[in-house]
Amino acid sequence: MTTSRRFLVLIPLFVLGLVALGACGDDGNGPDDGAASTSTSGVSGPVAGSVTGKDCVAVAGPLPQGAPEVPVETGAPPEELVVEDLTQGTGAVVEATSTVTVDYIGVACSSGKVFDNSYERGEPPTFPLNGVIPGWQQGLVGMKVGGARLLGIPPELAYRDEGAGSDIAPGETLWFVVEMRDAQAA
Repeated sequence: MTTSRRFLVLIPLFVLGLVALGACGDDGNGPDDGAASTSTSGVSGPVAGSVTGKDCVAVAGPLPQGAPEVPVETGAPPEELVVEDLTQGTGAVVEATSTVTVDYIGVACSSGKVFDNSYERGEPPTFPLNGVIPGWQQGLVGMKVGGARLLGIPPELAYRDEGAGSDIAPGETLWFVVEMRDAQAA
C-alpha cells in the first residue's frame, strides 16, 4: 500500500476507533486487569495475534526523509499515556476542540516498524483533534504550535484489541513524535 493511501486509511481508522468506543458504551479504560480479551463467545481470553504486553523495541529501518527520531522507550510498554515535550513551542496552545495541522511519525512498539508518517507526503494533514484516537486527544492538549511532542500510547487509548490494518496488531502500543504546525480554536 502506498504511503498516501495508508494515510487515507489511518485517519478514518482514528475516527472509526472513536465511534466504536462510543457505540460500545465503553469508558475507554479497557478491562480492569489490562489483559487482552474477546467477548465474541462470551468467554474472555487472549485475542488472536495480540501483542498486548510485548516489550517495545527500538525503531527498525530507516526513517523517512525529514522525519525526526522517535525515542521509543524500549522494554515493557507503558501502561499509561506518555507525554513528553521534545521541543517547546511558542505559538497558540492546542485545546481539546482545536483543529490542528501536524507532521507526525508513528512506530509500533512490538516491531519497531514505522507504520505511518506525514513526511513522505510532503504536506502535514489538518483535522479536528476530537476526531482522532484518545491518546492524541489527551496527549496533544496544552501543546503549543512550533513544538514537538513524544506520545507513548497504550492500546486502550489507541486501537485496543482490534488493531488497525496489517501494521498495527491487536493490543499494540504506539509511539509518535508529533510536530505541531498550527492550531485553530473551534
